[in-house]
Order: sequence, then C-alpha cells, then structure tokens
Amino acid sequence: MTPRETQEQIPTPPVGTAHDRVYRKLRTMILHGEVAPGASMTIRGIAEQLGTSTMPVRESLRRLVAEGALTMSKSGRISTPELTNDRIEELASIRALLEPELAARALPRAHLALIERLQALNRQIATLVQDGARQGYVRANLEFHRTLYLRAQAPAMLALTETVWLQSGPTLQALYAKQQQTRSVEAHQKIIAALKAGDEPGLRLAVRADVTGGLRMLVS
Repeated sequence: MTPRETQEQIPTPPVGTAHDRVYRKLRTMILHGEVAPGASMTIRGIAEQLGTSTMPVRESLRRLVAEGALTMSKSGRISTPELTNDRIEELASIRALLEPELAARALPRAHLALIERLQALNRQIATLVQDGARQGYVRANLEFHRTLYLRAQAPAMLALTETVWLQSGPTLQALYAKQQQTRSVEAHQKIIAALKAGDEPGLRLAVRADVTGGLRMLVS
C-alpha cells in the first residue's frame, strides 16, 4: 500500500477542527494511562464526557483503532488493548531499537539547559512516585524522554516511538499500580550522567535498560 493510498483511507482532519480536538484529547488520555487496559469506549459516552457531537468522536476512535491505540472486536466493541506477554516483549524490543538511537542523536546537542530540564523532571518524577500518583507519573516519565529525544531532530523516528508509547499507555498504568517505580528515577540519573560525560555507549545502555525494564516487568 502506498503512502497516498493510506492517507486516502485514513484522512487527517485539519488542525483546529472538532475532529482534531477530540482526537488529540482521546490520544492524550490513552498515552498518559488515564484509561485502564480493556476499558470499553462508547461513542455516545465519550461525546457526553467531552461535550461534543458523536461525529468527531466516531472519526477519532476510527483513527485511534488504525494506530493500534484502541482495538475493535468483531461485534464492534471498542476498547483499550490488554497486551499479551508476546506483545509486551515486541513493544519493549521496538523501544530498545528506537530510543537509544534517538538519545545518541541528541547527545551532541545536550547543552546545560537540557540537562537541567531533565534533572528537574526527574525530581518531579521522584515526588510523584513517593506520592503514588500513577497517572502523573506516566505523563512526567514520557515528558522526560520526549524532552531528550526532541534534541535528536529526528521527527520520523520520534513519531514511531510515540506510536509505541500510545499502544502501551494503558498497560503502563497497570504496571505502576503494581510496582514502586524508584528504579526509573535511578535509571534517569544514569541517563543524565552519560549526557554530562558525553558517553554515547553508556547513554545507549542506560536508555535501553530504562525503556525496556518497565514493560518487561509486566510479563508473567
């Protein structure tokens, strides 16, 4: 299938339309783990929740199903995915490929302001862990990684990475409900130390350990 054919099948509404606003809101909720794994999503229910009509909700759900953020059963039931062990391993492997490369590309642009921003985010994450704020943790953790990867200036690679995050968001919420995530704060400290030292092999290793460790803790 060509890119043109794909675009014709999944049209993207112009930025600022009702479709786009609903899509971005739902996408953010899923990305940040604000919807539990396996939770059903109805068009009417979401429309009432967001104060909009059913048409933009229907289009937004269709786009999110196409991205793998939601699943649709044969009966038409739409829900967030409940990831199998094999799927968790697959997503962890994809992150292990993409994210160390993004971090390595960001390394030459890791100026002091970036490092200070990452340190501030990691302090915020430590506080959220202490307070048991699961959803806030997911949001801050993704912001830590996105802040670093934006310096890579590799938008296509970052877009692929964010698609993986989107597919695993609800499952990550379940992980943080079960685990005390002090390990991620320590992993982030290693990432920051490697950035300060200009240590690319150490940075790749630290990022790989951080992004795969959490997901693989879910495998039973």
